[in-house]
Amino acid sequence: MPVHEHSYASREEAAFHAYYTREHAALQQACAFHVALLQSILGKARHIDIAKVEGRVKERGECVRKFARKYRAALEENATPYEIHHYITDLIGVRVVCLYEDELDKVAQIVQSHYDVMDVTDKVSAAQATASSFGYMGLHLDLRLNAAQAAGAPSAAIAHQPLELQVRTIIQDSWSVLDHKIKYKKSIPAELRRRINVLSALFELADREFRQIRDATAAELLRAPDETDQPEPEPDSRASAPGSELNAFTFLKIAQHFFKDHDFDARKVDLFVDDVRAWLPGITRARLNSLMRETIGTVKRYKQFHEAQSPDSILTPFTVIRHCLYLGDKTVFRRALRTSAREAFEAWLQQD
Repeated sequence: MPVHEHSYASREEAAFHAYYTREHAALQQACAFHVALLQSILGKARHIDIAKVEGRVKERGECVRKFARKYRAALEENATPYEIHHYITDLIGVRVVCLYEDELDKVAQIVQSHYDVMDVTDKVSAAQATASSFGYMGLHLDLRLNAAQAAGAPSAAIAHQPLELQVRTIIQDSWSVLDHKIKYKKSIPAELRRRINVLSALFELADREFRQIRDATAAELLRAPDETDQPEPEPDSRASAPGSELNAFTFLKIAQHFFKDHDFDARKVDLFVDDVRAWLPGITRARLNSLMRETIGTVKRYKQFHEAQSPDSILTPFTVIRHCLYLGDKTVFRRALRTSAREAFEAWLQQD
């Protein structure tokens, strides 16, 4: 580099350092604003599982190194004046981590209702098109608040400051962390490169399998028999019917019939069904459905009474089902309610 170019580069680096120091607090504020906005937007989205939303302001030295690596040579070769901060579109970086690979595009589509998209880099497609390379995948979008959102931004700096949004699955995010720990990737021997490519492929396979397990689980739920409108079979046929024993899928079919607006948490469903089967080993889906149909009206009246008396104590659908089971068979399902809840319910039943 000629002396005058070196001098110019040094001045621009010094100017960028001053800019960074001056704007750092505003950049931090803007970063927090975008994280909160994206958490709010995506938190309202149905059928997308967001693991986390996090942000950072890019380190000053990292910005200078990126500019030098990507832009400086061409600009100085053409004698083009420059200011470094104009070329750093990811001074603010926000990362959205979701669970499934088919949610990446869904997140991008939702984001476009609040942001203008200036550029998109699809790391997934790039990795799939280059069999000999390795690295993390994901979707990168260069964004700026759209006119409607910018008008309501707390400051002009936030309104006009661009940001980079990275959208990854949780597995892609894990691979990224590990990938950055691999040293000397440009000079790595062929045998090690092959092993890393194999490892990268395993992560990609895990992403695909995780999504397919989700889809297969949803299909299993759809296949679960629907007995909510059918009478309970005769006692002699309960235990002998193949596939009649209660499980999480058949429980959900019944629970969603009685609580249409409730989104049942899968982990809680698993634990609750395990409890029910411990209280009555071999319980069938038809038996649960019958108990619910016989008692739900009474328990709903108790729910109204209880919540009117104690507004801070809400009976959740799981708690309602516990009361239904207890009312249906007070001996078998005595453990479904704690002593205090059982006594309160019995007191109401006597008055009712």
